[in-house]
Amino acid sequence: MDIKALLFDFDGTLVNSEALHYRSWLKVLAPFGVSYSESAFCDEFSGVPTLHSAAVLKARHNIKQSAASLADSKNRYFVDTAATSIPSLMPSAQEVLLLASKEFQLALVTGSTRAEALPVLRHYDLLKYFAVVVCKDDITRPKPHPEPYTHALSLIEKSPHQAVAIEDTYTGLCSACAAGVQTILVPNAHSKDQDATGASAIAQDLKVAWQHITQLISN
Repeated sequence: MDIKALLFDFDGTLVNSEALHYRSWLKVLAPFGVSYSESAFCDEFSGVPTLHSAAVLKARHNIKQSAASLADSKNRYFVDTAATSIPSLMPSAQEVLLLASKEFQLALVTGSTRAEALPVLRHYDLLKYFAVVVCKDDITRPKPHPEPYTHALSLIEKSPHQAVAIEDTYTGLCSACAAGVQTILVPNAHSKDQDATGASAIAQDLKVAWQHITQLISN
């Protein structure tokens, strides 16, 4: 196949950041007397856009504060937390990005803001692998809408059939598939039970996902 580009998700795919997102949400919810276990929260909200999560939490717990305000607070807490507790990389992330960058043009397509994503990327020296980085700030309609992927494709001047996306959640899968991009799903501990309908392949980790990609280009 004529694959020219790989489009990587960030949270849960390249970076094990779910715990930091959870801790940030706990700080937001604490003044309202709301608490969740990490497993319960991450299993429900893994991959869900921040503003949508905020709207769900506001309605469920009768919080007076606006969803937008809750989401802004969560984003600020995440930036502050990540400054002192950098999340770890997912297994084989650095290795796969190095291999992939030698064969393809790479783009990062994330639901995180630039303030959330770029410090982590810089910490691990990952920015050098990506031709473009598309964050929540760069688009008007986040995942599961296709805009993040269509925007990335326009920036690297590739058509959907020339790209493969690597995602970890149903939300990201829907976004990539709606953009016409075949997608390899690499579920993490919190997204493993989510719907995988539409995935071209399901891989247990990034190394196996890379094996799928090499098989695609050899066919």
